[in-house]
Amino acid sequence: MVEETDFAPEFAKAGPNDFQATFIKEPPVSVDKIPSIRDKRFSTNIAELDRVLGGGVVPGSVTLIGGDPGIGKSTLLLQVSDSLSGRRRVLYVSGEESIQQTKLRADRVGSASGQLFIVNETNLDSIQDYINRLKPQIVIIDSIQVIYKDALSSSPGSVSQVRLCAQELTFMAKKMGVSIFLVGHVTKDGSIAGPRVLEHIVDTVLYFEGERHMSFRLLRAVKNRFGSTNEIGIFQMSENGLLEVPNPSGIFLEERPKGISGFVVVPTMEGTRPLLVEVQALVSPTNFAVAKRETRGVDYNRISLLSAVLERRAGLELGKFDIYVNVAGGVNITEPAVDLGIVIAVASNYKDSPCDYDCVVMGEVGLGGEIRGINRIEKRLKESERLGFKRALIPKSNLSGVNKVNMEIIPVSFLKEALEAAFEK
Repeated sequence: MVEETDFAPEFAKAGPNDFQATFIKEPPVSVDKIPSIRDKRFSTNIAELDRVLGGGVVPGSVTLIGGDPGIGKSTLLLQVSDSLSGRRRVLYVSGEESIQQTKLRADRVGSASGQLFIVNETNLDSIQDYINRLKPQIVIIDSIQVIYKDALSSSPGSVSQVRLCAQELTFMAKKMGVSIFLVGHVTKDGSIAGPRVLEHIVDTVLYFEGERHMSFRLLRAVKNRFGSTNEIGIFQMSENGLLEVPNPSGIFLEERPKGISGFVVVPTMEGTRPLLVEVQALVSPTNFAVAKRETRGVDYNRISLLSAVLERRAGLELGKFDIYVNVAGGVNITEPAVDLGIVIAVASNYKDSPCDYDCVVMGEVGLGGEIRGINRIEKRLKESERLGFKRALIPKSNLSGVNKVNMEIIPVSFLKEALEAAFEK
C-alpha cells in the first residue's frame, strides 16, 4: 500500500519564496484565485470571425487557420490586421511574399493603418527579435510551413521544424500575452501539413471550406479551447476581399428553381445558427454493371445507406440508376437531420415529380424507414418561416416541441408517409 499525502494545506500556506529552491517557477494556485480572461477578449470587428472564435480573440492565444491554396486565408488575416491595427499594434510576417506583394493585397482590401507593420522573414530567431523589439499585440505568421530554426538541420516545412517553430511561438504568446495567428498549408487529403503536430500545440484551429472557384467561403472551428467548435462563419469573396454574409440562407436559396424535380430545402444547424440549404439530386440510368453514387456536400457512405433504405422500404428500384447528390453553395453538411431531405430529393427526381416549393423538410431516417426526431426544431422552423416557407415536413416525435410557428406542420413517422406528403399536389 502506498501512503497518500495531502499537500493542499502546505500549498495554501506557502509563499512564492518557498518554491525558489525547486524547479517550480510558480506555485500552484487555487482555482478561485485565478482571474478570469472571459472579459478580456477583444473583437476583430469581423462578426463572422468573432462568432467562430467564441466571441473574439483571447490575449495570449495561438490560432491556426488552414485551407486550400487561394481560398482566402491571407486575405482574411490582412483584413483582421487592418481592423485591429486601429487599436493595437500588429506585426504581419510574410514568409512567402515580398513586402511589396503583401502591400498590393493590403491595398486591395483597404489596409492602410500606420500601426500595421509588415516584414518578409522566415528565420524564427529574427521573427522573435522583431516581436521583442516592436512589442505588438497581434502577430500574423504567413505561413508556419516556411519558418525555420537555425538550430535544426532539417528543411523548412518538415515535421521537426514545424513543431519546434510552433512551440516557440506558442511559448512566446503565453509569456508576452501577444495573440498569434498562424497560416497552415494543407495536404492533398485536406488536413494541415505536419500530421496533427500543429493542432495539438495551438489553442484554436480554424478551417476554410468551399470551392476555390466559387464565391462562398465557410470558416469552421475544429478545435477551440476558449469556445464552441460548432459555430461557422460565412463569407463571400469579392474584388475587395472577403465580405461577411449575415443572411446566408437567403443567398443560398436565391437561385432555387421552381417546378423541377430533385430539389428540396433543408433547415440544418451550424452551431447555434439555423441555415437553410438546397439539396439537389439527379437519378440517371447507369451504363455500367455497378451504379455510381457521387456526392458533394454530404457524406458518400450516407447516400449509399439512404439509397438502400429507399429501395427496401419505399420500393424504388435504384440499383440500375446512378445517383448524384449536391448541396448548393458549396456547404458541407454532416448532421443526420438532412437525411429526409436527401431521400425525398432522390425520390422526386426518380419519379420526375417536383417537391412542394413552399415546404421545408427535416428528419433523420432509420434503417427501418422510420423518421427519427432531431434537435432544435423550433429554431429551424423560425428561420424557415422568416424566409417565407408555408409548410414543414418534420418527425412526428418533434411535434410537441413546436410552438408559435405560423406554418403548416406536417408530422410523419415513416418514409412512405413523407413521400406522399412531400410532392406537389
